[in-house]
Amino acid sequence: MSLGGGLNDSAPGALIPYIEEGYNIGYAVVSLIFVTNALGFILAAPFTHALEAKLGRSKAYALSMAVLAAGYVIIVCKPPFPAIVASFFLLGFGLALQLALNNVFCANLVNSTTALGFLHGSYGIGGIIGPLIATALASHGVRWSFFYCISLALALFNAAFAAWTFRGYEKDLPVQLLTTLQQYTSQQDHDHGVSSKTHSLKQAVKNRTTLLGALFIFAYQGAEVSISGWVVSFLISYRDGNPSQVGYVSAGFWAGITLGRFALSHPVHMIGEKLSVILLVIGSVAFQVMTWLIPNVIGDAVAVSIVGLLLGPVYPCATAVFSKLLPRSMQMSSLSFISALGSSGGAVSPFFTGLLAQKVGTFVLHPICIGLYGVMLTGWACLPRISKRSE
Repeated sequence: MSLGGGLNDSAPGALIPYIEEGYNIGYAVVSLIFVTNALGFILAAPFTHALEAKLGRSKAYALSMAVLAAGYVIIVCKPPFPAIVASFFLLGFGLALQLALNNVFCANLVNSTTALGFLHGSYGIGGIIGPLIATALASHGVRWSFFYCISLALALFNAAFAAWTFRGYEKDLPVQLLTTLQQYTSQQDHDHGVSSKTHSLKQAVKNRTTLLGALFIFAYQGAEVSISGWVVSFLISYRDGNPSQVGYVSAGFWAGITLGRFALSHPVHMIGEKLSVILLVIGSVAFQVMTWLIPNVIGDAVAVSIVGLLLGPVYPCATAVFSKLLPRSMQMSSLSFISALGSSGGAVSPFFTGLLAQKVGTFVLHPICIGLYGVMLTGWACLPRISKRSE
């Protein structure tokens, strides 16, 4: 499932030049896919818990995959562009639901850190192969929308397998004990009135760490998705790149992120997350400037991959720091709020990049990203100090 998510998120960057050509539209219009994708993500956030409680794990997984499959079917048929924009809403909704279920499942396993590492690592692998396959197909005259046949096949496979794997999940004995405990606590919450849930969300939104964390992840995902989505278009217009070759640069960026998550997470933990994030972001600024100024495709491709490598560990590090700073009672609400707002950053920034690219050119990608790194550093510097837990 995670591999499918990576394929889904990384392919649009390589496909944008072909979508523009196919529909005869500009950067500004094509950017709408990022907006509806994020709307789907944000809208799914409040429903995830309710859907799982109502349907059970197995059917909730099947539903998320069915929503994804519906979105892919629409795209494969290459309908008028507004329908493509609408289908990206379905993709956002389905992916958010699946991601929340997967994160909760892995986080509650015995060796949760390793499980989450593999989960996000396989997302990264999907992120690497997405642009490779998309570029190879589209540059050899295959209609761009046929790329989504692969995603569709994966979604259908996952729907069947997830429904089967998690069938009777709630009946498993060790899990049964956990769910009984959860039901007991949620029953108590319910007896106090549903206000406790909205209360914890209200508390979370008032919390300084939550707000700064949301701003930080908003800027982080904004930069990540903007680079992934627009670097190919930048290389085509400013470095005379051939679309059939520079499409692979996006894969290099994702390879950097994946390698960074696997290889740098441990050293970063040893140095200390607070300091590491500052160093990683400053390094990202330096290599982003190189991408902007080095006047050849290969130099840019290397610089973009290094930006990916440096950005890779930032998200896991930041999440670890936020968890330490947040009181346990509001961790769940706060982290959901942070990730939902983060996803909206992954829509707002690429959309504005597209709007500005239409007016002045795709080089705006770099100043926008450097500005976002600045926002990240400011938000990070304003976080409270980590103190020993009192509870």
